Amino acid sequence: MHETVAVAAVTFDRPDDVRTLLEALGEQTHSPHSISLVDSGTASVAEIAASASTTVDYVRSLANLGGAGGFSLAILHAIASGAKWVWIMDDDAHPEDPQCLAALLEAANSRGLDVVVPLIVAPGEPQKLSFPFRIDGHLTHDRSVVEPLEFIENVGQFFNGALIRSDVFFKVGLPDLRLFIRGDETDFMLRLRAAKVKFGTVTSVALTHPAGWGEVQELLGDRLHVLVPENAFKRFYYYRNRGYLTRKHVRVRSFVADIVGYPLFFLGKGDFRGLAKWAAAYGAGLRGAKFGPLKDQKF
Repeated sequence: MHETVAVAAVTFDRPDDVRTLLEALGEQTHSPHSISLVDSGTASVAEIAASASTTVDYVRSLANLGGAGGFSLAILHAIASGAKWVWIMDDDAHPEDPQCLAALLEAANSRGLDVVVPLIVAPGEPQKLSFPFRIDGHLTHDRSVVEPLEFIENVGQFFNGALIRSDVFFKVGLPDLRLFIRGDETDFMLRLRAAKVKFGTVTSVALTHPAGWGEVQELLGDRLHVLVPENAFKRFYYYRNRGYLTRKHVRVRSFVADIVGYPLFFLGKGDFRGLAKWAAAYGAGLRGAKFGPLKDQKF
């Protein structure tokens, strides 16, 4: 039986990446049932979508919905197609090979899973993970370390390449629009855990996505680290959303790591202004304040 899979993809001003993504989706040995592409960018990519080898349900948003809002809208369109599964994609990611979707489906069915996520590897460096895993207490970006594990239970680097049964969204909901960017993926994973949805990372397949190595700042060796996004815009949302999720999900270990790690990082650099901005954004998150696309926010 051919299981139907609808792709839910988002884009914002990355036309070349959209072409690459749509080409890779068109080459999958298990063909997607449909592709829903939500475009919130300043310039339309409708012509690129129309020229794809696979029919694309192109949705133009004149408002910047952020990652969370864009994914939510794309997921709703994908579910509405009647597909059994939803495969989520950002515009700057694409499947590493044509067997990716088929392998994810096989792993989900053989293991009785409702959600499966592939590895995420760096463009041009497929042996390096774009985002680290913590294995036996140590961070690693080395694909050869995690690949032999075959499956990593209850951990996934959402949303790129996440294959999710459509009915899961009726159990845990859609990505939280209020988070806008940076944090909606962590919130979704924690909701999956709370709802006891079976999920994990399949290490035999991968997606290519730009690496986040520069954001990882190790402290006390690799036993403690903090993430520091590359620009003020992303830093604000990441810090605020991390504070909010710490309170929402009662993440005591995360709270302790943050209130120790970030002061260590900023004070170690003598960056008192950076520490103050982290404290303000993180504190806003703990209070549940300053949600959404804060156009007037000074970062």
